[in-house]
Amino acid sequence: MGAIRDRMIGEMELRGMAPATKKSYLACCRLFAAYFMKSPEHLGTEEVKTFLLHLVRERQAGPSTVHVYTAALCFLYRNVLGMPSVVEQLPRPRIPTKLPDLLDREEVQQLLGAVRSLKLQTILTTAYAAGLRISEALRLGVKDIDSKRMVMHIRGAKNGKDRLALLSPDLLVALRRYWTQCRPRGPHLFPGRNGRPVHIDVIRRALQAVVRELGFKKRVTLHSFRHGFATHLLEDGTDVRVIQTLLGHSNLQTTAHYTQVSTRNFQKVTSPLDRLTQPKEAAAAR
Repeated sequence: MGAIRDRMIGEMELRGMAPATKKSYLACCRLFAAYFMKSPEHLGTEEVKTFLLHLVRERQAGPSTVHVYTAALCFLYRNVLGMPSVVEQLPRPRIPTKLPDLLDREEVQQLLGAVRSLKLQTILTTAYAAGLRISEALRLGVKDIDSKRMVMHIRGAKNGKDRLALLSPDLLVALRRYWTQCRPRGPHLFPGRNGRPVHIDVIRRALQAVVRELGFKKRVTLHSFRHGFATHLLEDGTDVRVIQTLLGHSNLQTTAHYTQVSTRNFQKVTSPLDRLTQPKEAAAAR
């Protein structure tokens, strides 16, 4: 897949696709070609369907995984090989909608307080305080912190978009404490040992170690802090369109997903069961 791989990389770069997406698509197409031991240009619709069934039946791949492979193969045949008819009739797996386990404010505070490394603690604190994707927090540069305007410049986020993020007073205090103690060298705010930004796997392992140490039963991921930011703002009464801007969502429906896990409106509703006893209690009071 050498020549095709190079063409595919070029097509993805022209579209400004995220590094993680490029890596994932290349891996999916490489496995597809390896399964048949043939170049994808010599394979057709039936082979694509056979491969996807192999993922479901033998590899026990879930709908989300199959969806990624389908998207990668569609990109390959439509944009790289110029053979769109191969993937025109591919079925798209139905992905179940699962609500994330929401961390309450006390749990967020407990998690952040248990991270021993000041650098890693500050990275996670930044993600929660501004609703950043962890990759956005890791890519922050020293010059991206604007304490005069109390904003952070998020550069090259999802789909290559730049935006401004919230810089809260408490986060600024945390960043200054980190800066005083760690004195990062170079342009990156959170550099690793090689001078590049800390690798995301380092943060993931540190978080999971803390989750195990605290005995949390909820499923906690790096994205949990972004979920918490959005949901806690909703519960505080922040307009959903403001949250959309802060998160950098293009579609309001993406942001509205967080209303499904917010309990703010639930708390305003009285259950019919509670109303059954109210007339009796009111009469007894008279």
